[in-house]
Order: sequence, then C-alpha cells, then structure tokens
Amino acid sequence: PQASQPADPAPEPEPAAAPAVAANDGFDPAAKYQMSCMACHATGAAGAPKIGDTAAWDEKMAKGWDAVMNNVMNGINAMPAKGMCMDCNQEQLRSIVEYMIAQ
Repeated sequence: PQASQPADPAPEPEPAAAPAVAANDGFDPAAKYQMSCMACHATGAAGAPKIGDTAAWDEKMAKGWDAVMNNVMNGINAMPAKGMCMDCNQEQLRSIVEYMIAQ
C-alpha cells in the first residue's frame, strides 16, 4: 500500500488592504472635519462647498486634485490656509476632503 502524503497546507490568505486612515497614523478625518471644517462646510458659509453637495464638489474636483489641494493648503476666499486645521499635514487634509466628498 502506498503511504498517503499529507495534503498541502492551505495557502495563507492575502492580507486585507490597509485602510487609508492607517497611512495617517490613526487620523480620523470625520472627527477632524467636526473640529475644524464643519462650521463652514456644513452650512455653506462664505461659499464653502457643503458636505454632501455632489454638484458643488464636482465643480471643485473638475479642476483636479492639485488645484483643490493648493486651495486647501493656501486658503481661498474666506477659507484660511489649511481650513483651520493647523496641525494637519497635506495627506490628512486630503483625507478630510475625501471624507467630505464621500458623504
């Protein structure tokens, strides 16, 4: 009789892709939005595109990420540089913009 060989072990599952937040060391875009951005982006104050206003965000995004992030970093109209999130880096600010667009 032929000895049976053990079956090959099951392949290790592929690790799940890390969420974008992991790149920001636990940065929470929703919480930071609440603290730094909501006053204007929830109400549309001073022409800020409102969170959830797809048409307003589409108009901004039509200019491309470089233009949007230039405005975020340097300010535009009544929005100050970094939109009141002085401790945010560019990657974190982009994740806040992505959060606002996704709502």
